Amino acid sequence: MRTKSRNLTLKDMAEHLCVSTATVSNAFNCPSQLSKELREHILAECRALGYLGPNAAARSLRTGRTGIIGVTLSNYLSYTFTDPVANQFLQGLAEVFESREYSLLVMPSRDPMKEAKGYESFVDGFIVYGPPQRQTLERLIHQHKSIITVDFDIDGYVSVNIDNYNSARECAVHALKNTVGDVAILGLRIVDSNYVCRIQQRELLRADSTITIQRLRGFLDAIEGAGMTMAAERIWHVPDNTHALGYQAAREALMCSPRPQLLLCMSDRIALAAMQAARHLDLKVPEDVRITGFDDIPESCTHHPSLTTVHQQSVGKGTIAAEIFLGQREEESVVVPTELVVRESCP
Repeated sequence: MRTKSRNLTLKDMAEHLCVSTATVSNAFNCPSQLSKELREHILAECRALGYLGPNAAARSLRTGRTGIIGVTLSNYLSYTFTDPVANQFLQGLAEVFESREYSLLVMPSRDPMKEAKGYESFVDGFIVYGPPQRQTLERLIHQHKSIITVDFDIDGYVSVNIDNYNSARECAVHALKNTVGDVAILGLRIVDSNYVCRIQQRELLRADSTITIQRLRGFLDAIEGAGMTMAAERIWHVPDNTHALGYQAAREALMCSPRPQLLLCMSDRIALAAMQAARHLDLKVPEDVRITGFDDIPESCTHHPSLTTVHQQSVGKGTIAAEIFLGQREEESVVVPTELVVRESCP
């Protein structure tokens, strides 16, 4: 058989190799289904004849599935690739989906590319990490495909979350036991502003729209439970989870009078930046100021002093979301447990 390469089909190759069309397809798409020798033989013959493999678009029309999962992020791609928590979550997703030979299509909701270029219609379903912009969410729901949400809820859909309120409250209760003096909170995306600022009388974001509002309420309830009051101007808003913005907020807080003796931070990145700000102001941690974080990223235990924080299973959240999507777990919402990790920054 020596037809022109542009006319070669899966059926042509199967007849030439004296195997089924499924066997040829598996050589390209499901290599684990064939022996190494048979797969290499099939691919070598296909290369020799100029056959490039089954057409993905045609296959998706036949089966209604593409083997591609859309992962919608609540932030910019450039930001997500530098955020250790997001990286760990994506790692958990990738490990499960790759083992089942699925591909991931990452779709940020805060980039210009979000303006519906047809990506949503091509994927088999969505893992939505963090609340996307409203119009993005509406487009995804309109596709009538499987949706698993992570770190937020949509009525009628399965979600994977942690208990942010109680995790933050437990951390604050521990930190307040041996704290004498003022407390400051370094929040994360708690008001609608692109700048580091104190919240003053600004309206907080809705509790069901952001995990950090739940953490803030956990902090505030622990402070109230300790018989202390918390003025709004002692709460800082950090618009993005970056070292530079965390450092700016921490430096402002530590230069206030009276200076806070405890900084409750809503992420490890902010907390680590706060430790650097304290060092630059000749303050010792924890002797002069105690600091807590949230997430337990790898740097938290290697930094000196090591960081007291809330450990959340970021990789595990990705693993669980992927397994639910693939039917390897019960299709029900999951609250992943957390753990308070006490280290040097706030013993």
